Amino acid sequence: MPTTSSHPRHNTVKKYILASHHTQIDSMASKPLDYIPYSDETQLPTIMKLIEDDLSEPYSIYTYRYFIHNWPQLCFMANDQDKCVGVIICKLDYHNERLRGYIAMLAVAKEYRKRKIGTTLVEMAIHAMKEQNADEVVLETEYTNEGALSLYQHLGFIRDKRLYRYYLNGVDAFRLKLFCKTMVGEREIGEVEEGVTKALI
Repeated sequence: MPTTSSHPRHNTVKKYILASHHTQIDSMASKPLDYIPYSDETQLPTIMKLIEDDLSEPYSIYTYRYFIHNWPQLCFMANDQDKCVGVIICKLDYHNERLRGYIAMLAVAKEYRKRKIGTTLVEMAIHAMKEQNADEVVLETEYTNEGALSLYQHLGFIRDKRLYRYYLNGVDAFRLKLFCKTMVGEREIGEVEEGVTKALI
């Protein structure tokens, strides 16, 4: 297996972390967290356990493999030594002639929350998708999940639409969208975003 310094994808992640305004040294912990890309299927059981403990929606192993096997470069983990405490899983493909990134899963262990781990993972994923020329990034989250809505709004996502009874538990969702490229004038985008947000509140 290549070392961290010799693997191109590891170098990209390393460069991003060094450039990010987030530090790997957590203010609430004495030891740094390691933010690493997915490398092989030996990590899958740990990823599945973390997501199953955190998210309300159940997924089969085939769902995990669909995302991770097709877009391994868009899966990142936060590790506290050998313990996985955060993970993000994404994909990138075409939708209506636009290259769309999709954040499928984001989970952080309960005892590690409010330490910017989720924010850092999302920023890493967005950075990776932008490097692959994504036009936009979308995701769904429960409309009652104020923590997630605040996180994504802080990163520039807008509320694109409300999806009624989207989850198996009957809860509605908001589809959130981040524009990676300016498709129209910036003023026009601002007007569209403001109008959509007002309509959904």
